Amino acid sequence: MSLIKRYLLPKEVDFNAFLLDQAQLGHSVVSDLYKVGTEELPISQDSISDITERARKLKSRNMSELLDVFITPYDKESIYRMITQLDWLILSVKHFLLEARIYNIHCLGDYQPILKLLLDMSAALVEGISALEGRKLSGITPPISKIHLAYDQVVESCAIAMARLLSEEDCKHILRPKDILAQLKEIGKRIQISANTLEDMAIKII
Repeated sequence: MSLIKRYLLPKEVDFNAFLLDQAQLGHSVVSDLYKVGTEELPISQDSISDITERARKLKSRNMSELLDVFITPYDKESIYRMITQLDWLILSVKHFLLEARIYNIHCLGDYQPILKLLLDMSAALVEGISALEGRKLSGITPPISKIHLAYDQVVESCAIAMARLLSEEDCKHILRPKDILAQLKEIGKRIQISANTLEDMAIKII
């Protein structure tokens, strides 16, 4: 039977577990970002390089498996979109850290409420992807709803912060925070798009 399974039966890959690995890494780096903001931890090039390497390895593995397998639990396009969006989430955190380090921004305390929203969103994404294994929409819908609500709050918070900046007269006090706010919104956007893809995958397994 093992020979038949090895050479004749189509290869099976647990994409639920693979996508969960990427989502958990995404949550981990968002959590690290939150700690940087709340505990005023230093942003080092080593930590940025570590994020890049871990993301690259996971994406490469998942893409390789996707290209090599014939049967998937969802259509390949949905899995591909989820892999790429989860990778973009991690890259967006990396880009934020790069900007903050290059701009020499040591204190992210002003962005703590937005960072907390992003942390909650990434946790909800892990929860939603974890529920794919059970193939029950009831376990996936609540975390997706949390993400949609939190993303609205992220957009609103960034807009309010930007409106305050525009009252400044010094351009330097406007431009640097403006870029930081844009990158925070980008992180939220990637989680939001991942949630939309998850919703699409969930509908297809009903």
